[in-house]
Amino acid sequence: MNPASPDQPRRRVLFLRNPRARNGDQQAELARQGLTAAGLEIVEEVTAEADCFREAVDRMRKQVDVVVVGGGDGTINAAAPALIGLGVPLGVLPMGTANDLARSLAIPQALEEACQVIAQGQERAIDIGMVNGHYFFNAAGVGLSGEVTRKLDREGKRRWGVLSYAKATLDAWRESDVFAAHIRVNGEEMFVKSLQIMVGNGRHYGGGMTIAEDATIDDGLLNVYSIEPVPLLRLAGIAPLLRRGSHDRSDAVMVVSTQELELVTDRPIPVNADGEMVGTTPARFSVVPGALRVLVPLDYAERRKEMVGAAAL
Repeated sequence: MNPASPDQPRRRVLFLRNPRARNGDQQAELARQGLTAAGLEIVEEVTAEADCFREAVDRMRKQVDVVVVGGGDGTINAAAPALIGLGVPLGVLPMGTANDLARSLAIPQALEEACQVIAQGQERAIDIGMVNGHYFFNAAGVGLSGEVTRKLDREGKRRWGVLSYAKATLDAWRESDVFAAHIRVNGEEMFVKSLQIMVGNGRHYGGGMTIAEDATIDDGLLNVYSIEPVPLLRLAGIAPLLRRGSHDRSDAVMVVSTQELELVTDRPIPVNADGEMVGTTPARFSVVPGALRVLVPLDYAERRKEMVGAAAL
């Protein structure tokens, strides 16, 4: 997709954004300027409600060339039901706190550059995860991650940005409870005691953490890990491995890759998906390969190799 020349019609984009996004009004103005400068005509819808996203997409899908979602991962997750089977590609503008989907797609964090991806990028099919009927792009899980989600408040994210995740993680660990779980995966059943079980569809989650060294959002796989109960000092030692996706090197972390997984815990435990609470265990996870077309940088394949290669170092 290239910017329109003077003798070509301007391409139209449906720009969906969440007014609650961090620095939302300022970011929205930068996004409008960037999209307009890239030669795109904007139809804007502002809402934080998933039903309103669906209504806007259904109303405009035949009148636009791209649906652009501006916001964080929670906003894009809320829009997911309206995006599947869309018929036009999705453009992502990273206007939230963590922007993990944008990281997985190698989309620049700078809005001006992200707008250029929407104008000039290539289409690529990506996978989407499902847990108990709810979509997720990045990761879903139980345990410590759920506690972190509950402790992350809007004001803290606005004030501290990505650092709010570190504080919420420490606070959550202090109050965390060990749980027992049966995991049915790849025809086998495993029993674990865990602080956290994460199931990743994309590459990044939780403010730049990496679900696995070789994970990508278009590999047709879910990457799973479980952290056994460990003292805080040892958990702090595992944290850098989680950041790089090399936690399979720790004997306190169980890892597996699969397309489907069933999780049964010793008590109902809240399940979070892309930072949103979506029910409790038991939970069934699956991946839908190639479910959505998105716009990515022209050199996405090279960036994808670089991401995987750098993590393995």
